[in-house]
Amino acid sequence: MPRREPAEPWRSLLGEVDRAADGDIELHCIGGFVLEAAFGLSRTTGDLDFLSVAPPDEAGFIERLAGRNSPLHKKYKVYLQHVTVLAAWPEDYEQRLIELFPRCFSHLRLFALEPHDLALTKLERNWELDRSDLVLMAKAGLIDAAILRERYYREMRPYLGSPDRHDLTIELWVEIVSNCVRSA
Repeated sequence: MPRREPAEPWRSLLGEVDRAADGDIELHCIGGFVLEAAFGLSRTTGDLDFLSVAPPDEAGFIERLAGRNSPLHKKYKVYLQHVTVLAAWPEDYEQRLIELFPRCFSHLRLFALEPHDLALTKLERNWELDRSDLVLMAKAGLIDAAILRERYYREMRPYLGSPDRHDLTIELWVEIVSNCVRSA
């Protein structure tokens, strides 16, 4: 079940970021943190990955204050990380964002990608951990194979450098999700 406020040490780290902020900051979060915070799935992680920050010029502030090897990272043993290596993500993901911990912070607002969008951010890399996260979401009933496939072809494929390779991956992922649903 999603939490009303972040678990420790995230609550303390995010609270310090919130207090240090001069204005409102919005983070679009992805990765393992989202699996637990938004969807209540057990997935331990030491970083909170964010795809986007608004206003954009706050990314540097966030990374200096709470990024890898920052004083807050050393203090809390977790950190925030702006993910800049993704080549593509679903085009309309912003329309489906889910707010995390509403009214928990004064300046900081966290949003999670919807499960299909979250899965698709992992498609290009396709590591074992990414497939494990897909299985975790599928077994929890958060992923529908048809929606995953349709969103890939409509919102993501046109922006990929090697779409044929990713077409094979999405079909593998659709099969994984379908198998999870059949075995449930």
